[in-house]
Amino acid sequence: MPKLNEEQQIRQLANLELLARQVVEGFITGLHQSPFHGFSVEFAEHRLYNSGESVKNIDWKLMARTDKLFVKQFEEETNLRSYLLLDTSSSMNFPEKGTNKLQFSVYAAASLMYLFKKQRDAFGLCLFSDKIDWLSAAKSTSTHLFYLYAQLEKAYEHPKANTQTNITNVLHHIAQEVHQRSLIVIFSDMLENNMTDDKLQALFAAIQHLKYNKHEVVIFNVQDKQKEQDFNFDNRPHHFIDMESGEQVKVHPGKIREAYLASLAHYKTELKLKCAQYQVDIIDANIDEGYNTVLRQYLIKRNKMV
Repeated sequence: MPKLNEEQQIRQLANLELLARQVVEGFITGLHQSPFHGFSVEFAEHRLYNSGESVKNIDWKLMARTDKLFVKQFEEETNLRSYLLLDTSSSMNFPEKGTNKLQFSVYAAASLMYLFKKQRDAFGLCLFSDKIDWLSAAKSTSTHLFYLYAQLEKAYEHPKANTQTNITNVLHHIAQEVHQRSLIVIFSDMLENNMTDDKLQALFAAIQHLKYNKHEVVIFNVQDKQKEQDFNFDNRPHHFIDMESGEQVKVHPGKIREAYLASLAHYKTELKLKCAQYQVDIIDANIDEGYNTVLRQYLIKRNKMV
C-alpha cells in the first residue's frame, strides 16, 4: 500500500478524541525526550496533602518514593479555567483543497481540550462568526469533553457559506459573559472585510476589554502561509472570490503582489504592536506545520498563570 500523507492519516481518524489523544501523547513524548525542561503536563495529577484532610486519597506509592504525602486530584479539582473561541466564518474555509483553516482549528482545539482534561483544568467552547453562535460553560468532566467534541464535529461537518466575521463584538460579549479570571484562547485568521483604521482600533478596544477584566489572552492567528502570507500563486491570471462576501475579481497576482504584501505587513505589524502593548500573546499558526506550536504556547502561558 502507498504511504498515506499526514492529511490522509488525519482524515482516517473519524473520532476527534482519538486524534486528540494521538496528538497530545506524541507531543508529551517529544517533550520528555527533548533537552528543554520546565514544562509539566502531569503535575496536576497530585497535590500536597493538607493536615486534617481525609487520608483515603493519599498516594502511598508516591509517598514511598518521595517521603512526602500527596493527594490524588480528581475531575472536580480544577486548576485553571480556559475558553476556546473558534472563528467559523467563511474565510476559515480556505483553502478549498487539503486541510483548511477551520479544520486545523478544530483539530487544534480538540487537542487542547484533551490536554485541559489531562491536567484537570476547566474548559469551555465558543463558536462564532459575525456573532456568537454557541457558548458553553467551563467544566472539567469527561462528559463535558465529549459534548464539546460533538460541537466541534458539527462545525467541521457544516462549514458556513458567505458568513462574515465580527470578532470585535464577540470579544466584548465574552468579556461581559465570563466573570471569573480565565485564559481566553482564540483561533481565527483575524481577517475582516474592509479592515479600516477605525475597525482596527475597535478590535484593540475589545482586546483591552478582556484584559481589563483580568483575563489572559492568547491569539492563534491561523493562516495558510504559502498563499495568504507569501501570496505564492502561479504567474498567470487568477479568478479570486471573497469567501465571506462572494465578491469576485480577476487579476494577475504579479501585478498586485507588492501592494498586497505591503498592506498585509502593515496590518499584522499594527496588530502585533497593540497585542504587545496589552500583553496579549499572538502566535502565527500555519496550517501546514502541525499542532505542537499550539500545545507548546498554551503550556508556556499556563505555567505563567498557575
